[in-house]
This record gives sequence, C-alpha cells and structure tokens, in this order.
Amino acid sequence: MDVWLRSYGGSNLLMLMLIIFGFFNSVAYASFNVTTIRFNEGYSPLFGDGNLVRSPDGKSVRLLLDRFTGSGFISSKMYKHGFFSARIKLPSDYTAGIVVAFYTSNGDVFEKSHDELDFEFLGNIEGKPWRFQTNLYGNGSTNRGREERYRLWFDPTKEFHQYGILWTAHNVIFYIDEVPIREVVRNEAMGGDYPTKPMSLYATIWDASNWATSGGKYKVNYKYAPFVSELKDLVLDGCASDPIQEVLEASDCTEHNAHLNVQDFVTVTPERRAAMRNFRQHFMYYSYCYDILRYPIPPPECVIIPSEQRRFKDTGRLKFGGSHRRRSKRRGRNPSVSTDNQSSM
Repeated sequence: MDVWLRSYGGSNLLMLMLIIFGFFNSVAYASFNVTTIRFNEGYSPLFGDGNLVRSPDGKSVRLLLDRFTGSGFISSKMYKHGFFSARIKLPSDYTAGIVVAFYTSNGDVFEKSHDELDFEFLGNIEGKPWRFQTNLYGNGSTNRGREERYRLWFDPTKEFHQYGILWTAHNVIFYIDEVPIREVVRNEAMGGDYPTKPMSLYATIWDASNWATSGGKYKVNYKYAPFVSELKDLVLDGCASDPIQEVLEASDCTEHNAHLNVQDFVTVTPERRAAMRNFRQHFMYYSYCYDILRYPIPPPECVIIPSEQRRFKDTGRLKFGGSHRRRSKRRGRNPSVSTDNQSSM
C-alpha cells in the first residue's frame, strides 16, 4: 500500500484512496455470472512451452519469463464477439521491461488487416507500481492506435484480480473486478477501425525492454528471473467462428449474441458508469482522445468530456504526473514474430 500511495504523491492521499476503494467495492459487490474452463478445454501453448506451467487440476496456469524465453498461450478456437476474462496475478519486485498481455487478436490470419483488443501490463523498477494500457485496433489500423494508460487502485502482485474484455457488434468494454474502466461504442464513422473479424484470445509474458518502462530507459534485469504471472478462472464466452468462412459467408452467431446480450456484464448500470468516471478521473494518465498532436481532430468514437479534457496537455498526458515517455513502435508479443505496429506513447 505504501508504494501505491507514494506513486500518487504521498500519504496525504490516503483518505482519497480509501474513498475510492470503498466506492469500487460498493459497485463490484458480486462477481459476474460466468462459466470458467480448464486450460485444456479451450487453450493451447503458443510459445515457450517449458515456461508454461499448468496446475495439476488444469484450472490455473503460470507464465514464466527467463533469460531464454517468455511464454504464452492461445485459445484453441477463434471467436466472433464474446466475453473473455481471467483472474491474473502479476510478478513482483523488479519488473522493469516486462509486459504481461491479455488480449484478443487475429494477426496470425489477417497479417495486414488484423483486429485487436488489449490489456497490456507494464512492469516497473522496484518500489514503483505496475501500470497498464488498453488498446483497440480494427482492420490493421495500427497507425491509429487508440491507447489509454492507467494506474491501478491496488497492488496487482499481491492478489488475483479479474480482467475482462467484452466485445459485441455495438461496443467494447474493458473491465477490472466488475468495474468498467473503458467503453468504445461503435459508430458508422469508425468504418473498419472497429474490430469485426473473429479473434483468438491470448495471454503472454515477454521482454519489452526497448519501450515498456520509461521509454526503454530501464531494461529487464534477469537477476530477478524467473518472472511469474499466474492466471486462473479462465472464461471464453464467445461464438466460435471460422475466420475464412467469415470472409466468404456471414457466420450465424444470432443465438450466442442473444445469450450475450442478457448477461450482467453487458449492461453498464448508472452505478457502474459512475465507477468508470471515477476510475478515469483518478487513474487514467494518458488518452489518445486528448492527444491533439497526434489527432488534431479526435477520432470519431471519442467522447470529449470538458472536465476530463482540462486535466490533459495537448499530448494527451496529465498536466501533473503521468511521466511515461512516448514510444514509437511496439514489437510482437511472441518473440518469434515481429510487427511494425505504430503505437505512440
């Protein structure tokens, strides 16, 4: 707790943090009604097989990063819309240069026109907290990254927390512990920038020394290896779709979409919307919507909130705090694959 308080400017913020904890807890009073699966019921190793350690009952998996390789897994099927989540615990101590990612993508099938929805957790030097970002790409729109960066209101290395991605034909919602932290609503002006093709679900840990911590100033220190991230309570509630058939013939996900639309996590209640505003007010420190150097005209899905806008510089970063440097490129999460995706930070 002391580290997290220092990251927000000192113990004088203790009362604010307690208020925020209480507010979030009052919203996330119950877990979503979701069905979890064992690893082998929906996933396969992606890379670094020796660093992917499954529990004897198959209900949890550990991803390790050492000086030889990171590790990751991928869903056995691709899905058109759905809710994807896991309870995750991140590595502790010195984690600079490390990225733990939980995301959907179809980059292996559509190399030049891929879709993607990201949680990317960014490690830090010892004594400094993890930070994370969310992102959205559609139809290969990597030069129009829609990233936001945030702090957390808890220490993600101490306990498991649920991270979820809801993807429908109408909107995308990123969740943490049943609290929506970001919503992107589809509109016609987005065109192909809204993800529409079937995607797989991935989880990876990898060395991103060239950009992840202070723009690459701090690298992975393998003296602290192995770095371990653990995932459990895996959820794959999606409409399984063949990506090739999807191009040739519309896949029928009508029944699944009807099932999805009545789930608790689809509705952003007034209480949840208030929690989302509260989170973004206190913990978001970069937003592409307010980065007028990159986007003099905000992308069409941006909802400009004047009170929120006043807190940010023209670079989209907070006027006070949020000192992470901008990055110009990000590398593929699988070490065997390199991409040229633009994602300025």
